[in-house]
Amino acid sequence: MAPVRVLCIHGYRQNSGSFREKTGSLRKLLKKQVELVYLSAPHSVQQATSEDAPEKETNSGRGPGGDEDPKGWWFSDIQARSFSAQQECEESLGLEESVSVVREAVKVMGPFDGILGFSQGAAFVAMLCSLQERKLEPDFSFRFAILFAGFRSACNEHQQFYNAPLQIPSLHVFGLEDRVISDKLSRELVPSFQDPEIMTHPGGHFVPAASAHRQTYQDFLKRFQ
Repeated sequence: MAPVRVLCIHGYRQNSGSFREKTGSLRKLLKKQVELVYLSAPHSVQQATSEDAPEKETNSGRGPGGDEDPKGWWFSDIQARSFSAQQECEESLGLEESVSVVREAVKVMGPFDGILGFSQGAAFVAMLCSLQERKLEPDFSFRFAILFAGFRSACNEHQQFYNAPLQIPSLHVFGLEDRVISDKLSRELVPSFQDPEIMTHPGGHFVPAASAHRQTYQDFLKRFQ
């Protein structure tokens, strides 16, 4: 049986290489079921300083400044070219370019059975699924979505993505001790999906891949093999 192919969307201040490293345990856990393909966002992010409070990826592994060559999918502060999950804004910067990058990846590296995102990447995945269901991206044909530490964007121009519950099967995973994207923020995204599945874990801001989680992942993925 061929593995399920999944497009992986990293978090803010990460990139395809660093996210691949951070999901090594997940790849090992599901290696017989899943082929994970990683994509980098198009926008370079300034290295964080100690005063920065936007979405810090706590498992970055590169010291307090985050990953080398940090990337982002959009900015909530246009002038500062920065991002915070809870920052309210009228307009964002960079989302269209990011959608174009995914569109090209689907054409060149696809097809993909599903799409997976972490943190800002999970919020972006919800937007991509909305574009797919509204038939605004004819090349998208994702059959499922997995969202780790997802959230609803606080930007006004993004509210179009939450007008109707999405029909795509979805698995929402978040940590009860997440200090970056609280479980409350992640739960606010869940109603944007029809019949969502939820898996919580007792940890923080990371992709959980302990043996205790294997069955939930496998049961969800077997529907698409």
